[in-house]
Amino acid sequence: MIETNKTLSTEFKSKPVSLQPKPKGGKDRIIKGILYIGMTVLAIVCFVPFLMMLVNATRSNEAILTGFTLVPGNALLENYQTMMDYVNVWTGFKNSLFISVLVTILTGYFSALTAYGFAFYTFKGKNFLFVFMLVMMMVPGQLGLIGFYELSKTLGILDTYIPLIVPAVASPFVVFFLRQYILTTLHPSLIEAARIDGASEFKIFHIVAIPIMMPAIATMSIFTFIGSWNNYIMPLVLIFSPEKYTLPVLMGFLKGSQVAQNLGSMYLGIAISVVPIMIAFLFLSKYIINSISAGAIKE
Repeated sequence: MIETNKTLSTEFKSKPVSLQPKPKGGKDRIIKGILYIGMTVLAIVCFVPFLMMLVNATRSNEAILTGFTLVPGNALLENYQTMMDYVNVWTGFKNSLFISVLVTILTGYFSALTAYGFAFYTFKGKNFLFVFMLVMMMVPGQLGLIGFYELSKTLGILDTYIPLIVPAVASPFVVFFLRQYILTTLHPSLIEAARIDGASEFKIFHIVAIPIMMPAIATMSIFTFIGSWNNYIMPLVLIFSPEKYTLPVLMGFLKGSQVAQNLGSMYLGIAISVVPIMIAFLFLSKYIINSISAGAIKE
């Protein structure tokens, strides 16, 4: 028996087990190739309308009516001048950028603070407030437009940016999303450890909770920025001064003016309004990918 065990031990040592992965077969390569081709086609289909918009912004109205092409034209300056003769797009661009950036920053911070409170604090009426918040998610904001207009009129904040910024900060969906995220990523033991070390509650939130929540905050910031940038009804109802109009409102006026007869100017205005959304998405999506490891917790 001893000699048999020695023989098996010698054979096991002479034939080490290979830990290298087995080479993939041709079937896996075919499936991967089909997936790559499908994703490439899908990316092209999504990119072509955006490219058409940029190309048509450089073409004259007659050239656009002749048909579709991906070759840029030479009427960019003419289209720009025609658009600026009726609407100062850059004033609306500045106003929309100011409102959207402020709403995005305030919503991200205060929603994270609210979600942190709902997740790790116990107080009277907590469940009722959370259920009420879920119910408010199901109510369209347009239903309260008339009441909100009367309230803004009573408070004397019409024709200002206050009713466009302050109510947008209280976003039930963002709070709900961040609460669900932090419950799965932030372990209560980290908060207890910080309290034992003598950190205050606000310091724990800023030093411990915020870095872990940053991927979720960045994700919600994309939707918050896009929603605020594309907001059309609220500025149209609450803002009266032309110099305070946001870009979507100006685009609506541009559509009803003589500029609508020049399709190149319309495409140029739309292209200007879309560029910040693309930049915000590219920046924040990269930030999400780089920060996703910050939410990992090992027990």
